[in-house]
Amino acid sequence: MTELLSIARQFAGSSMAVLPLGNGLINETYQVITAAEPFVLQCINAHVFPEPEAVLANLAEIARHLDGKAAEDVELDIPRLLKAEAGFSHVRDGRGRLWRALSYIPDTVSLESIGDPGEAREAGFALGHFHRLLSDLDPARLKDTLPGFHIAPAYLARYQDVLAQADSRLIDADCASFINRHQAIADDLEAAKRQGLLPLRIIHGDPKLNNFLFDKGRQKVVGLVDLDTVKPGLLHYDLGDCLRSCCHRPENDAFDLGIGEAILGSYLGEAGRFFTGPDYDYLFPAIRLIPFELGIRFYTDHLEGNRYFKVEGPGQNLQRALGQFRLCASVIAQERAIRALIASLRGNTAD
Repeated sequence: MTELLSIARQFAGSSMAVLPLGNGLINETYQVITAAEPFVLQCINAHVFPEPEAVLANLAEIARHLDGKAAEDVELDIPRLLKAEAGFSHVRDGRGRLWRALSYIPDTVSLESIGDPGEAREAGFALGHFHRLLSDLDPARLKDTLPGFHIAPAYLARYQDVLAQADSRLIDADCASFINRHQAIADDLEAAKRQGLLPLRIIHGDPKLNNFLFDKGRQKVVGLVDLDTVKPGLLHYDLGDCLRSCCHRPENDAFDLGIGEAILGSYLGEAGRFFTGPDYDYLFPAIRLIPFELGIRFYTDHLEGNRYFKVEGPGQNLQRALGQFRLCASVIAQERAIRALIASLRGNTAD
C-alpha cells in the first residue's frame, strides 16, 4: 500500500486513500481518493500489452478526435489521461511497471447482468454511438496494441498446438469435442475481411457489459471505460462480444434473444447510418463466433496453467470455457430466429 500511495501522489500531489476498483481480469485498477477529484490509477499488464506506451498513445488520439466534435454530438463520457507531476502521462514503479491515471466518472454503476430491455437498449446505443463517433477517424492513426487479438483462426491454431503438448489430466472431453465439431466457423469474419467485404474500423475491443457505466438510476449509459484494447479491427468483434456479454443467461448459459433484439435495434439506430450490406450479412456469424472464440481462449489458458486470465481457484478457466461453449450452442440452436431478427432490423434501417 505504501508503494501505491507513492505512485498516486505523483499524479495528485497528495492522496487520502487507494481502494481496489472493479473486477477486471487483466490490469490492476484502483480508485484514488483525494481532497479534490478522485481518479483511477491503473497498472498496465505488460504481459498482455507488451507496448503499454501504445495504449496511452491511442487514448490520447481518441481524446483529440472527440475534442474536435461539437459537445452536443458526444453523448458518452470517455476517461481521459491525467498528467503526472513530471508532465508525463505515466510513471514507472521500482519493477519497471507502467502506471497511468485516468479521470473518474462519478455517480455511476457498472452492471454484471442486464436487468430489463431498457438497460439492453442503452448498452446497444452506447456501443453504436461509440462506433459512430469514431467512424470518421482513420484507423491507421491508431496503433495495434494487441496484434492477433480477436483473430479466431490464430486462437484455434494455438489451441491445437497447446493441446498436443498438454497434460492429459487437464484435457476436458466436452471442450475438445465442441471445438472439433465447430472449428470451421473460426474463419468466418477473417475470410470476409480478406475478401474486402468487411473493412477495418476502430473498435473498443472489450465491450462487455461491465465496461458500460450507467447513471446510478440505471436509466442511461453515460460512459464507456477500459479502452486499452481500442485498435483497428472489425466492428463485428465488438458487437458480437457485447451481445455475448449482455445476452448470456448465467443460470443455464442460454442466449437471451429478447435482450439481443433490444441491443441490436438500438445499436443499428446509430451504426446503421454507415452499415453496408455485408455488415448486415455477417452479423449472425459474429454473434456465433465470439463465444466460441472466448471459449477457446479460456480452455487454452486452462491447459497452459492459467497464464493469461486471472483465476480465483483451480478449474475456473475450464468452467468459463464450458459456459461459453454452451452459450455458443444456444446461439446455433436459435440461428433461424436470430437471422430473422437481423433481416427485420435491416429492413427498418437505411442500407
